Amino acid sequence: MSPTLYPEPLTAEKFAPFGDVIELRGDADKIINQGMCGRHHDLAQLDFGSGRAGISLFDAKARHFPHELDMMERHPEGSQAFVPLSAVPMIISVAADENGKPGKPQVFLSAPHQSINIHRNIWHGVLAPLGRAGQYIVVDRIGDTPNLEEHWFTTPFLVDAPN
Repeated sequence: MSPTLYPEPLTAEKFAPFGDVIELRGDADKIINQGMCGRHHDLAQLDFGSGRAGISLFDAKARHFPHELDMMERHPEGSQAFVPLSAVPMIISVAADENGKPGKPQVFLSAPHQSINIHRNIWHGVLAPLGRAGQYIVVDRIGDTPNLEEHWFTTPFLVDAPN
């Protein structure tokens, strides 16, 4: 039987060991463009190792509860930021490293206005928009050397709706 995980709301504090939550937090750091725009400055620690920053568009199919978490991946050469273009919440699965494999996953559920940046070498699940398809701007490492490790769980986890 698969162990069941329940997502908790995504907060900057709880997600900090794995990455950054990119969202507005209070007043803007600077007012620019003749006073017509607030700049909320430097909200994520982007890290691209031996490559360069690239911007891609991802078009992800909808996931639903219960959601099977059977695989996690990590990118040893760079961070990955996911910025939703459509107001679709994401199921975000992350785990600490335990001897080269993911430990017990933690699961978060983003609000439609939240973006994330997963730090370099952090185990995470695949992009999982909840309820309907989602489109995302993804900022990550582009390079010629390998940057993907996958781990398939012997017994998948089941992610179900929050209590």
